[in-house]
Amino acid sequence: MKNSSDTDARIHPYRIDIAQAQLDDLRDRLARTRWGGEIPGTGWSRGVPTDYLKGLAAYWADGFDWRRAEAELNEFPQFTTGIDGQNIHFLHVRSENPAAVPLLLLHDWPCSFVQFVDVIRPLTRDFHVVVTSTPGTGFSGPLGEAGWNTGRIAGAFVELMGRLGYRAYGLQGTGGGAGIAVEMGRQAPDQVVGIHVNGLITFPSGDPAELDGLTGPEKERLARLESFQQDKMGFNAIQSTRPQTLAYGLHDSPVGQLAWIAEKFKEWTDPAADLPEDAVGRDRLLTNISIYWFTGTAGSSANLYYEAGHDSAAWAPKARGTVPTGVAVALHTDIAIARFAEREHNITHWSELERGGNFLALEQPEAFVADVRTFFGTLGA
Repeated sequence: MKNSSDTDARIHPYRIDIAQAQLDDLRDRLARTRWGGEIPGTGWSRGVPTDYLKGLAAYWADGFDWRRAEAELNEFPQFTTGIDGQNIHFLHVRSENPAAVPLLLLHDWPCSFVQFVDVIRPLTRDFHVVVTSTPGTGFSGPLGEAGWNTGRIAGAFVELMGRLGYRAYGLQGTGGGAGIAVEMGRQAPDQVVGIHVNGLITFPSGDPAELDGLTGPEKERLARLESFQQDKMGFNAIQSTRPQTLAYGLHDSPVGQLAWIAEKFKEWTDPAADLPEDAVGRDRLLTNISIYWFTGTAGSSANLYYEAGHDSAAWAPKARGTVPTGVAVALHTDIAIARFAEREHNITHWSELERGGNFLALEQPEAFVADVRTFFGTLGA
């Protein structure tokens, strides 16, 4: 990492204040969208249906109230600091509980810190809550240079927690955020007291014996993993190879950005929800997408996939993690299998939830908070 002198290491208060000109520009661009056609009767099988997207775009332009969303987000104390040459945006909400444990929440793509807005206040009963914006995403701003892989991001967040004065703390990560949390545990096992994850990705080792005795639900999860790798990795193929080319369309067209993210919420939320907003709420969905649009971070967030895909260290054999780890599994969407997870992590807590998907904190905030509390309670935290 660069020396801290290479960037402003001070912590600065931050407040979201999107210029009215940006709101006007968004509405104008949405009104001038050039809509293409589609093959009738294909539904969601080939991407986001035109009629659905037209309705969502119309609401974004004339129904969604960004100023109300902005005011709600600004109720949380926000800050920025520079680490390793990169701006880092984060929320820091201290608990009134004298026994509170510091807890860092790490979001997934294509979400943002908005992923945790409904769980912050309940968690402050037991935790000092820190929520980061991943480098290159949202108000952490575009990436300043290449090389921001999972290991580097983890190192930056270890530095951040140290700057906040926390020498022992817990982590919660979702999806890609889970990967960052695990790496933080490897880099700073003497500081990380516990790691809670959901949306964890686990892979079989290749040993056929490892598949013996899998339960019915575990076999379903394994089939889900194979299906995901074969049929639903188009976004990853593009973002991990040609993020810059993709960025032109998403950065210039709000409808393009809208479709790119809404599709993932359709695929990665509880399948009981017919539409993305049925799972997380239309305003929450658009608040999240608006942050990507206003900060111009479609390209830099996609570049994180490029870094992951070209990081040889990410795929190198690693020693089994030592930090106690709790896993929450959404039964109808997740792919984590206990025996695969235990091969790589020190699993001390495993729960399986009937409702929810990858964005568990948004979809099922009460269940999310309860599972986080239960896990850290087993550690005496």
